[in-house]
Amino acid sequence: MSSNNRYATLTLIAASLLLALGTGCTQLKARDRVNKGVHAFKAAKYAEAVDHFRAATEIDPTFDTARLYLATAYYQQYIPGAESAENVEMATKAKDEYNKVLEKDPKNALALASIASLFFHQKNWSEAEQWNKRLLEADPKNKEGYYTLGVIAWTRSFAKRMEARAKLGMKPEDPGPIKDKKVREELRGELLAMVNSGIDNLAKSIEVDAEYDDAMAYMNLLHRERADLQDTPEAYKKDVGDADIWVQKTMEVKKIKQERAAKAQPGGIVQDTK
Repeated sequence: MSSNNRYATLTLIAASLLLALGTGCTQLKARDRVNKGVHAFKAAKYAEAVDHFRAATEIDPTFDTARLYLATAYYQQYIPGAESAENVEMATKAKDEYNKVLEKDPKNALALASIASLFFHQKNWSEAEQWNKRLLEADPKNKEGYYTLGVIAWTRSFAKRMEARAKLGMKPEDPGPIKDKKVREELRGELLAMVNSGIDNLAKSIEVDAEYDDAMAYMNLLHRERADLQDTPEAYKKDVGDADIWVQKTMEVKKIKQERAAKAQPGGIVQDTK
């Protein structure tokens, strides 16, 4: 090998080593900022955590974990129900960062669930529904995804059904179904498929978790929604009866969980229910 070739080879090796060392230093700096961000996050210093996580992503744009932590730190500062410009901006920043995570990892369940949750809390039901469906495509066993779709179905149906009842002079406690046939048929055409889909999704969430009492509670509510849309008093009573069964199941599961929690406590005492 000529001296020129040896010199070129040594130069290339040296450059490669410097690049590797530089890359290693970059990664170490990024991880140091992430560690500081985690400490700040655990101390509920979310704005400080954002600064550290954002710095980590700037130091190492390929550091996906830092990006996910940054999005979560933004999300943690979002206050559901508040409509201030600052709060809306916090939700937007969280969504933007989660979307950057999804660009590289389209099936990241945490990012999908978080965006779905943000839209849900903003009462953007259409977007929340679509993002929960995306979550379930990525994670078919995600019980919260099915549950949320059920809650959205009830929320949409309940508002319109109660509005119709009020216009007809029906009180919330008045037995159904909706007494005006034309109004009932219009509501049935608009809401029935959605209510049935909500019931189906809640059933799937309970298949995943047989003790999912929150889903059971909404099964009760959605059956009452459907009851008011039925064409006959008999069909109305059938749905109300099913709703009552879900109330009982919810209470039984809650009791089981309470007894289990009490037994798990040292010296826990559980009342004999015989």
